[in-house]
Amino acid sequence: MSKQTSLKTAVAAVEDGALLALGGNALHRSPVAFVKELIRQEKKNLSVIKTAGALDVDLLAAAQSLKAVYGGYIGFEMFGLAQSYRKGVQKGDITVYEHACASVIAALRASIYGIPFQPLNGFQGSELPELTGEVRYVTCPFTGEKTAVVSALRPDYTVIHTNIADEKGNAFIEGAVFEDLIMVRAAKKVIVTAEQVIDSESWTVRPQVPGFLVEHVVLAENGAAPGSCAPLYSIDKAGVVAYLQNCEGFVEKVKEAEIHV
Repeated sequence: MSKQTSLKTAVAAVEDGALLALGGNALHRSPVAFVKELIRQEKKNLSVIKTAGALDVDLLAAAQSLKAVYGGYIGFEMFGLAQSYRKGVQKGDITVYEHACASVIAALRASIYGIPFQPLNGFQGSELPELTGEVRYVTCPFTGEKTAVVSALRPDYTVIHTNIADEKGNAFIEGAVFEDLIMVRAAKKVIVTAEQVIDSESWTVRPQVPGFLVEHVVLAENGAAPGSCAPLYSIDKAGVVAYLQNCEGFVEKVKEAEIHV
């Protein structure tokens, strides 16, 4: 059975107030086309899980669609701060559940394992546990030592952008997969956007994402732009700078744009 659908239909399945895990990392292979359609459909009160976010998270903040973020880093790397996200946090419109990237991954793994929390190491000397309630401590029943734990995070939807997918939902990521496969396994439902959709009989590589986990498949060429999707295209530096110079104007253009996928 084909799971391929339009971008409009896939986004329409996402309810206001949903918890979304967005794949990719910073400006690399993030599901930007999907985020733009969330804005067109005026989705509100969304919460986002992201180890390292950039345009995807900031766009939702600029459109006032973002309620909360569970993340380790939100910014534009060498281009500077995530301005709309920062303003939303400072005004109190966006709640930040501060994590390290590793603790986001641990929280997702807890959902995969079906357990309420996940222990992890590496917070020795860090003030993060005292600054946020997302990292807590328990006494290890085996060693008696104080052990950091994070609560499970289970996305309502994980949305990833891939190089190739087929109509059954199987998908392949060329190059770094980042946390995408963990996000896929942790989620209640999965949506895949892809640069290319092929027939399921045409695979010449082994897909990393199994189709039975996926609800919707969408063809979205240049779906990560102005970010990169290796090896197909690199970061559009001029496009990123243009966004940062006029975030609100960029959002208005997104709302006015017609899509045909």
